Amino acid sequence: MGGAASGPAVGGGGTSAAPPASMASGLGDAAAARARLVQRLREDGCRDERVLAAMGAVPRHLFVDPGLAPQAYEDTSLPIGLGQTISKPTVVARMIALMRERTGVGELQRVLEIGTGCGYQAAVLGLVARQVYSIERLRELYDRARENLAPQRADNLRLIYGDGRLGHGPNAPYDGIIAAAGGEAIPAAWLEQLAVGGRLVAPVHDVPSGRQILVAVDRRPDGSLVQSRHEFVRFVPLESGIFDGGVGRG
Repeated sequence: MGGAASGPAVGGGGTSAAPPASMASGLGDAAAARARLVQRLREDGCRDERVLAAMGAVPRHLFVDPGLAPQAYEDTSLPIGLGQTISKPTVVARMIALMRERTGVGELQRVLEIGTGCGYQAAVLGLVARQVYSIERLRELYDRARENLAPQRADNLRLIYGDGRLGHGPNAPYDGIIAAAGGEAIPAAWLEQLAVGGRLVAPVHDVPSGRQILVAVDRRPDGSLVQSRHEFVRFVPLESGIFDGGVGRG
């Protein structure tokens, strides 16, 4: 079973999650493309202004291969290597907004992301939560995400190289847990690391349909777990262990 090695925070000390001016403003057509993306998200039903602002601030084109940059603001998933993808913007916004829809609970303090990928969703999460921990099992993607996120200089974002199925116990419990890969069931470790009043959002295999469905799990004040099921989605499979170059460890 692979362990988790925590890296240093992407930025310096402090708690501010505000993006630097260069990220917020963008350059030329990229800024206009982000504005159009936000408008599409509104039309698609996103009403969370905090999420919309974050989606409009993060330059998605800098998280994909330069050859795919012209497609960065289309509502499509794109390959990022190693059989992984960057999720569609509508899915990113939907999952984060769903995670924030916790009844009677304030702002997200501590969030765990399962599957850093290229770092795009982690960057968005960093603008809506006080502290974000993001874990990636593929060393090449972990290193790439660190490089992609370096310009953001986010002092509230920490990347971890480890087995996402195990969550990240050292910083638990989490107000929010969000997964970018789907398995047959939600791993027990994730549920154990969910704080009272917290919400977990993840794709899970739906047996009757044979498809993946978006599931939200809330931990009530009495410690019980309540699950709600939402729309069908499509994510890469949830894998166990870690993979460092040509060597995998489970």
